[in-house]
Amino acid sequence: MQVETPTILKKIVARKFEEIAERKAHTPYRNLEVAASVANVHNAPRGFAQSLKHQIALGKAGVIAEIKQASPSKGILREPFYPGEIAKSYESAGAACLSVLTDKDFFQGHEDYLVEARSACQLPVIRKDFIVDEYQVIEARSIGADCILLIAACLSGEKLRALDIMARDLGMDVLVEVHNRAELDLALEFTETELLGINNRDLHTFELSLDHTFELMKSVPKERLIVTESGIHTQEDVALMRNHEIYAFLVGEAFMRAPDPGEKLAELFQ
Repeated sequence: MQVETPTILKKIVARKFEEIAERKAHTPYRNLEVAASVANVHNAPRGFAQSLKHQIALGKAGVIAEIKQASPSKGILREPFYPGEIAKSYESAGAACLSVLTDKDFFQGHEDYLVEARSACQLPVIRKDFIVDEYQVIEARSIGADCILLIAACLSGEKLRALDIMARDLGMDVLVEVHNRAELDLALEFTETELLGINNRDLHTFELSLDHTFELMKSVPKERLIVTESGIHTQEDVALMRNHEIYAFLVGEAFMRAPDPGEKLAELFQ
């Protein structure tokens, strides 16, 4: 089974393979294996999925609060940008987890942002990047990531399976992201992770609709935990999702543009 990769993703992934080659030349895979082993001792995975489920069991929203400085379509979202302060703000406001962008070329992210954010709080953190190679998975654990993102739109079924298994063998959770039915079928067939993200943005047209979640959720098995992504901007959006029994959210832009990201989180999910 093969899904159609959107043009913007093709461009990002092409650059990502160049970046991986550059990183391999600079830091051999074996070095990352050693660093990951050290991280498993001193920065053991915090349990990303567990934290989400704990919040939901308490009757609260399981919020994955995102830390990102920029996006390809919106440019700079936050300046100055202090990941550690943002992480503390999110934690105090009741976030279940953090998402930190590490892609440099398109989102002005960096691995150091993840390290800084995770060190500033007790929340588990997902490395949000365009992961297409095993090198990035071991790299994620070496910097302390508790979870990785796999985007079905830019991976074959076999690669999805391999990266999912590898991440979980390293003790990390996996959030697999889908945008349409073909990608959902791919994710369900080739991954075993319980976290399934439904992105409400169509990456071909960039149109945003919460109906993406409502339509695709009908085909998601009960044992998977759905995370709705993108397009959550108001309390009404949150209420609509909860009325459809969607309790996990990944939100970024709405928080990044606010003077106090944690205060905005508390307001949105009160």
